[in-house]
Amino acid sequence: MSKRHSAKYKLDRRMGENIWGRPKSPINTRSYGPGQHGQRRKQKISDFGLQLRAKQKLKGYYGNLTEKQFSRTYDEASRRKGNTSENLIALLESRLDAIVYRAKFVPTPFAARQFVNHGHVLVNGKRVNIPSYRCKAEDVVTVRERSRNMALVLEALQSAERETPDYIEVDTKAMTARYIRLPELSEVPYPVKMEPNLVVEFYAS
Repeated sequence: MSKRHSAKYKLDRRMGENIWGRPKSPINTRSYGPGQHGQRRKQKISDFGLQLRAKQKLKGYYGNLTEKQFSRTYDEASRRKGNTSENLIALLESRLDAIVYRAKFVPTPFAARQFVNHGHVLVNGKRVNIPSYRCKAEDVVTVRERSRNMALVLEALQSAERETPDYIEVDTKAMTARYIRLPELSEVPYPVKMEPNLVVEFYAS
């Protein structure tokens, strides 16, 4: 498992962007990079550097994805028919932890991974504790009854920080989310610009 959860906001400062759109992000008050030399003037980034940055940003957004997990997802996206960058986003958004996050059952992608891991989620009535589980269209994700009054869940549902996208239908009373269909890149509510086309170029080079 990746250990990035212990220092998740370092990615914000490294990229110079508030990747998750969180009000507590240090980039809101310190727009320069981390470390002793963070305030030095930025150098021009090479094409490879831009591709690597796009890959690290997209991979980092989804929480604790390892390089191995992310590259496997890319491999599957490249094998599918259609646009590889659109396929990559659709596969990432089909992950169970991503759907739990999009449905606002938890406040962050990191919390979503842990929430699923600890057995708080059902898929079509059956408990699934694998965050990378790939959901299909019309799958119904439900928060287990005994987990519905957790402070984490109540805080997330009441938050006005983000909206639920159109490809997920949420019933907050029943604590269910129906995954309607695979999304297109333009529909995914990223707080910052993601460039999956550069990720494709990174792996293709």
